[in-house]
Amino acid sequence: MLEVKNLYTGYDKKEIIKNINFEIKRGENLCIVGPNGCGKSTLLKSIANIIEYKGNIKIDGQEVNSLSRLELAKKIGLMSQITQIYFPYTVYDTVSLGRYAYSKGAFATLSSEDDEIIIDSMKKVGVYELKDKMITELSGGQLQRVFLARVFAQNPDVILLDEPTNHLDFKHQIELLENLNEWVKQNNKIVVGVLHDLNLVQYFADKVLILKDGKEIDYGLPQDVLKGLTLNKVYGMDIKNFMINILQKWA
Repeated sequence: MLEVKNLYTGYDKKEIIKNINFEIKRGENLCIVGPNGCGKSTLLKSIANIIEYKGNIKIDGQEVNSLSRLELAKKIGLMSQITQIYFPYTVYDTVSLGRYAYSKGAFATLSSEDDEIIIDSMKKVGVYELKDKMITELSGGQLQRVFLARVFAQNPDVILLDEPTNHLDFKHQIELLENLNEWVKQNNKIVVGVLHDLNLVQYFADKVLILKDGKEIDYGLPQDVLKGLTLNKVYGMDIKNFMINILQKWA
């Protein structure tokens, strides 16, 4: 279980996240939604213990800031938004970095089990055929899938995803979310993802957390959280009627 209680965090002594509380059980997906600048990415970074926080963030009862770097890597995998690539690794080498937490040293060779996990992770997201290509030669969508494969190879208890469908076409967006859902259910894991597309949230989420100005506006089942006037107040528009009007154009 992932438990977040009375969480406050931010940058340069400025609080961005204010008193967030939620818990996610194994086998569940949580989607975090809200307007730009509401603190979604900051919340993920605090869960990954990249930035300091006040309050509690626990995985199976263990406070994340009490874990060593290797212990944390076995518990949490973070896939951030793609910015710029600085290292000319092959796809295989990039995905193999996910096995770092399980190696016996910085220069240890990969085991046959590691190799099987790396190959399986690449096949899961459809990049196995690219395994010998340099990642600097890939499109944004291909790169996104490679980084997801690296997180799968890491095999953490919790995967944190910051806009994972960014750069992907519609087909690969659905495939990515289905791969994640299958991974969560079959392996009794947890996914916490930031998504902007509320249709994908409806499709994917077991639980939804709505943020605005760093505060928790609503949390619960998608059928409860995404109806009513809450979304309208958060986004400043009639979300439901907009979606219905778009759907009618397909009829």
